[in-house]
Amino acid sequence: MTSTPHDGASPHRILDIATGYMAAKQLFAASRVGMFAALAGGPLGVDQLASRIGITPRMTRILADSLNGIGLLERTAGMYTLAPDAAAYLAGADSDLDLTPFLAFLGGISFPHWTQYFDGTVDTTEPGTLDISGDRMDIFMGGVMTYNALHAKMLARTFDFSPFADMLDLGGLSSAFAVEAMMANPGLRTTFVFDPEMLGFVTGHLAASGMDARSTVVGAETVTAQPEGNYDLVMLNHVIHRFTADENVLILTHARAAAAEGATLLLLDFFLDDDERQRSIDAVHAGEYLVIDGTVVWPQSEVNEWLAASGWLPVETLALEGSPRVIVAHAI
Repeated sequence: MTSTPHDGASPHRILDIATGYMAAKQLFAASRVGMFAALAGGPLGVDQLASRIGITPRMTRILADSLNGIGLLERTAGMYTLAPDAAAYLAGADSDLDLTPFLAFLGGISFPHWTQYFDGTVDTTEPGTLDISGDRMDIFMGGVMTYNALHAKMLARTFDFSPFADMLDLGGLSSAFAVEAMMANPGLRTTFVFDPEMLGFVTGHLAASGMDARSTVVGAETVTAQPEGNYDLVMLNHVIHRFTADENVLILTHARAAAAEGATLLLLDFFLDDDERQRSIDAVHAGEYLVIDGTVVWPQSEVNEWLAASGWLPVETLALEGSPRVIVAHAI
């Protein structure tokens, strides 16, 4: 008896997903050995490229062909060059933003951690054991801050910061969001109210970016911080996944108390939704956050309830390319 295939069904999606870790590992390895940076100067053949990055021609061909197959390298007459995405985000100093530290985090910290997801977290709903000893902490923070820098750039490309004058950045981990906003709006000033442990990162970044003169930095625990002011723009970036529902209501209430009437709130994070097709990147990060440290990607419907309870009216949701979403709300 022969079976009849389901109309329109194909194994390709299943196989692409199931073998996706192979492509990821090729990408991580190519980044680690410096393949993208080596090609930033122009086309190279296999032998030239192998000599430049210090691995065998056979291994170089395997990596380069894999990256060509997934669209990150171009290949013409045996010569390899960077495709536009790789040139923009993986070519070192020549990149718009170099994601190499984020790939190092994914390959060295996140990927091994997911082995605990398969036969541990799935059965227990408990996080794995996170090892950030020695130089692993630097890899972890370098990756997280680079990923935040990408999100900040995507936000600045999507949201118009020009109408605002006085911004509160509350409880975040990265000052990149406010720096991008201030670069987009030369008249914007920012008050940072961050966990005291993050202040060294913030002040160093502000000085390096030349935005320290337009910034005030205050150390305070995120849940209990009660900023004073009358801000016309408030940002909470990658905050709510780190806290409980009750803590998030308190944080949003304190943010509303520091906001002017009609002020705008930007609440950036990953969210689960109730649409027929869940946005993939948000759902994937629900697993990542759980296995890494037990934090939560909250349903957007629940977050909207918190906003209403704390004096904010959601008006729009922005989906940032390759990044989280942003709930835009107004103070009421």
